[in-house]
Amino acid sequence: MDMHTHSALDVRHGVAARLERLPLTRYQRFIFFIIATAWFFDSMDLGIMTFVLGSIKTEFGLSAAQAGMVASASFVGMFLGAATAGMLADKFGRKPVFQISMIFWGVGSLMCGLSHGVTMLVVFRVLLGFGMGMEFPIGQSMISEIVPAKNRGRYIAMLEGFWPIGFIVAGIAAYFLLPLVGWRGIFVALAVPAVFVFIVRRYVPESPRWLEDTGKLVEADAIVAHIEARVKSAMGGGALPDVEANPYGRTISSARPDGRRAAFSQLWTNGYRMRTVMLWALWFFALLGYYGLTTWLGALLQQAGYAVTKSVFYTIVISLAGIPGFLFSAWLLEAWGRKATCVLALTGSAVFAYLYGQAAATHAPVEQLVVTGLCMQFFFFGMWSVLYAYTPELYPTRARATGAGFASSVGRLGSLIGPYVVGVLLPVTGQGGVFTLGAASFAVAAIAVLAMGVETKGMALEEISN
Repeated sequence: MDMHTHSALDVRHGVAARLERLPLTRYQRFIFFIIATAWFFDSMDLGIMTFVLGSIKTEFGLSAAQAGMVASASFVGMFLGAATAGMLADKFGRKPVFQISMIFWGVGSLMCGLSHGVTMLVVFRVLLGFGMGMEFPIGQSMISEIVPAKNRGRYIAMLEGFWPIGFIVAGIAAYFLLPLVGWRGIFVALAVPAVFVFIVRRYVPESPRWLEDTGKLVEADAIVAHIEARVKSAMGGGALPDVEANPYGRTISSARPDGRRAAFSQLWTNGYRMRTVMLWALWFFALLGYYGLTTWLGALLQQAGYAVTKSVFYTIVISLAGIPGFLFSAWLLEAWGRKATCVLALTGSAVFAYLYGQAAATHAPVEQLVVTGLCMQFFFFGMWSVLYAYTPELYPTRARATGAGFASSVGRLGSLIGPYVVGVLLPVTGQGGVFTLGAASFAVAAIAVLAMGVETKGMALEEISN
């Protein structure tokens, strides 16, 4: 038996166990930070619409419904990008598709800044959204397949935590730059971070779990060996834990009981059908409520009589609660579990979205508006952390990106519908009715998780799949 054959046999029986027994060191954190930084820039591009929609609406003289269509344009792209990227990543690998996604959103953001008409802006918001839709499910799959089970939920939740940070930074950038360069200049500036693709290309490895699952055993072995060497170096050269002595040992199997069934078909087999229905309902209603409300936050405050700078300022202030929100959720995911944390975050989102809407509709004092807004954003971003931590855990490696991608894609339908529906309902129901609709959406999502969700806390991905 030659060296390559021996290596291949070793990796066939041990990729998951070898990865799971590794301690978490600065090397895995470095990989996490690279992916999270790309996620952060992506989130800035998505979040900036909250702060510039009012200016775009004013410049082009748009009605509320037309402004809602502009806001929804990126979600058309995200719907297409999420589903496409998931299948491509399961077929061709996580790393190359992740890099392509960054190119799409970089070019899309640049062209948004160069747009001189509403139609052109909408087209390039779709392109920008396509890149963002590609990146999100792949990023969560990459982290879930590299970070050990005991830390996985916390780190994916922290990955999603870069979204509120990106949102807040986008708001700060809009606050200072909008009067100076306008919304076009902001979009052009947000295209520059796409060059980060070269960092991803150099330092982020392909998922060894995916390589093993597609039969590329020698390549998988080489990458696991590289990870082991880097972890050992980060430990100061000490011996790594024994594979057989780790909590999983040989109990982790990467066997593929469904043969070569297509990844999308596997989402609907007996073992995964209920999970797929639950996730699709969760993503659709959670994102319908979230984007229907947050995309309009700044514009709604302007409609209530606040100046542009004050509306941006108040939106940034209440968004600050997203940081403790995702940190609390990241802790609770491992302490309490995914299912219970998800239901709590959705229920809190429903309650405080309703209360915020009532405060806005009755022109309550600013203090009441800010307090209810802070609580609302606390639960909003806690909800996001659970969504991204929970979703990739529920599928096997060969269908993980596809499952996460289609769940995200269905969610983007909610994202697409939400801002437009708000634009249509606002003149009829007022702000109170808009936020009541958002609250009802979160409640439906919570019921879906409560009725059909399963717990995955502390389990290796292969255990959950099997």
